[in-house]
Amino acid sequence: MRQKLFNTSLGQSHTEDDRYHLMHDPHKQASGLSDIILGGQDGLVNVLGVILGVAAATSDPRIVLVAGLAATFAESVSMGAVAYTSTLADADFYEAERAREFRHINEIPRLEKNEVREIYSKKGFEGELLDRIVETITANEDVWVAVMMSEEHQLSPTDRKTAIKSALVVGFSAVVGSLIPLAPFAFLPVAHSMWVAVLVTALVLFAAGAYKARSTVGHPGKSGLEMAVIGTLSALVGYAVGVLFKITPSVG
Repeated sequence: MRQKLFNTSLGQSHTEDDRYHLMHDPHKQASGLSDIILGGQDGLVNVLGVILGVAAATSDPRIVLVAGLAATFAESVSMGAVAYTSTLADADFYEAERAREFRHINEIPRLEKNEVREIYSKKGFEGELLDRIVETITANEDVWVAVMMSEEHQLSPTDRKTAIKSALVVGFSAVVGSLIPLAPFAFLPVAHSMWVAVLVTALVLFAAGAYKARSTVGHPGKSGLEMAVIGTLSALVGYAVGVLFKITPSVG
């Protein structure tokens, strides 16, 4: 069984099911979900905090909407830029570590080979099978380095081409998330809109947390409740600031 798993990991045999799962990589799907949740949650919470603070300080719906829209687009551009630069930084870090591993296997191959042996020994391989595994991996520098990057450093390659895609997904998700708490202020009085926005945001955050748990790991109810509570409490900080600096209309 271990030999079969080892052969498959080196790409020596793939069934139709293997190829299907490679084409529908759950890690890539999880990464896309992470970008959506990152942008959407950030937009929801930050813009809700801004508009609650402004609404608590003034009852003018136009000011609330202008502040909310300004925060929406500033937030989306900022989040998109962060997603772009962080993806490039991850790719650069991976390439730097990969180059360092290539230097190590050329300068100190015996030590690096012992590290491979130790890695697979801890996985339960031993004897002649362990020797074959080590010899097979270290016979090809690319495979050798790939194993060290994955097993020793726990790093996976980041495609620099995905930086723009990640930035667009995060930025667009931030816009959509931001507009959700802002929408009630376009139709309802400020006093009512504030609590409708809080309720809607909490429900959306709960749904997002529950869906994330179902798509990855964790208990949907617990994950949803955690995201809703943390997000709502964070946004209420903005409300507290607005109350503290509430603008009292001058008489006459």
